[in-house]
Amino acid sequence: MNTGTSRRGTGHRRGAGLRRGTGLARAALRSHRPAFVGTAVAALFAATVVSASTTMLWTTSADGLSAHARHRLTENGVGDTATVLLIGSVYMSIFVVASTMGTAVVQQHRELALVRSIGARPRQVRRAVAVQALAASVPAALAGFALGGVLARFWFRGMVGHGLVPAEVPFRFSWLALPVCLAVAVVTSALAAVLSSLRFSLLRPARALDEAAAGRRGLGLLRAPLGLLAVAGGATLSMLLSRQPADEAGEGAFLVLILFCVGAGLLGPRVVGPAARLVSAVVGRLGGGAARLAMLNVRSQPRRFSAAVVPLLLVVGFGLTKIAIHTTAQHHTGSAGSTGEVWMDYTGTSLYAGFAAIASANTLAMISFERRRDLALLRVVGSQRRQVRAMAAWEAVVVAGTALLLGAAISLATLAPMLSTAFGSAVPHLPWTVPTAIAAGTLLLTLGATGLPVAAALRRRAITVIAAT
Repeated sequence: MNTGTSRRGTGHRRGAGLRRGTGLARAALRSHRPAFVGTAVAALFAATVVSASTTMLWTTSADGLSAHARHRLTENGVGDTATVLLIGSVYMSIFVVASTMGTAVVQQHRELALVRSIGARPRQVRRAVAVQALAASVPAALAGFALGGVLARFWFRGMVGHGLVPAEVPFRFSWLALPVCLAVAVVTSALAAVLSSLRFSLLRPARALDEAAAGRRGLGLLRAPLGLLAVAGGATLSMLLSRQPADEAGEGAFLVLILFCVGAGLLGPRVVGPAARLVSAVVGRLGGGAARLAMLNVRSQPRRFSAAVVPLLLVVGFGLTKIAIHTTAQHHTGSAGSTGEVWMDYTGTSLYAGFAAIASANTLAMISFERRRDLALLRVVGSQRRQVRAMAAWEAVVVAGTALLLGAAISLATLAPMLSTAFGSAVPHLPWTVPTAIAAGTLLLTLGATGLPVAAALRRRAITVIAAT
């Protein structure tokens, strides 16, 4: 009898704990909608590209094809290219989804600290953020699986049109893409949510409240060594690739670039901070009071702004590196390579840049949304709407300028050893339109992702915003 009563009591407590965790999740979703909309968008894009990549790998496999078709596919390296694109899209999906979900959880630290202070247990906090991740990622993964079939068909037609795939090869939709999409989008979101909340949920409530208000100081025990290891690995691999043939070195540049970007992401404020101070000093001299205020904001919150800069590094780095490989070869040899292979390279680069652009736009939008109270306080003390908008625009300029500076440095570090060996010069050849277009696109992305949430916040009365937050 006592055992039954104990079991019923345990089950009741577990049910109550689950309801409290679900209630916390619902409350967080209501108060942080933009953060989880951003997570859902990232998961949707990731699932779409992973679904398309999986379907393309399945379609271009040699099973059931004629000897002529198999020879053409092997000769054009279609299977290898599809495999590389799948691996790259899975990696970028994990990077983007984990980054976006982690940022969303960090922005809840104040609420999580408050519920810890009123008696919520660590496992309830972790369960709450896991439920949030599932609510955002499961529908996105299912929708992305379906959209990936459409993208794969478009992609397949492009490969046929460029002569990479024989016309006799049929397009085959793959249901195998569904578990891959779920694994990448859903599992990654849930793990990122739990890991982002793990340390914070174990802090004492008073310490958690203090850290939520002041932010975490330092990088932690593992981030700095891992970041330095990634940078060292990128430099070592770049030197090794410089001794390989130009085609093989160009394919390996992707891995070098990934290592450098991962290193920058792990080192975060330690790398982004000095670059942002340099760019903000220039901006502070060019602009007026709004620019100087933006400069102070960026310098005082390096961790927050580094979260927005790091994904942009991928956009700039991928764009400059991949394009420069072909334009430099064109400049020195008169040929950028096979038309079909160049098309595939640019297609993959566009997908990776799209991943990074979405991650950066999500992060910037989340940052702007979370600062609505600060913006309202500026209006209460006398700042006009146009001054607040100008400050936000200058902050976007600093973020874009920092990403361009670091992205260009990473791209040059990736390319220099390989170009030096292949062409006798470490300096890439780029038509002026390429860096101009990348710089303009980066600036427009930061201005849009920052400006739209700020404009929405300014439409509400300042006192109402302060009372609500």
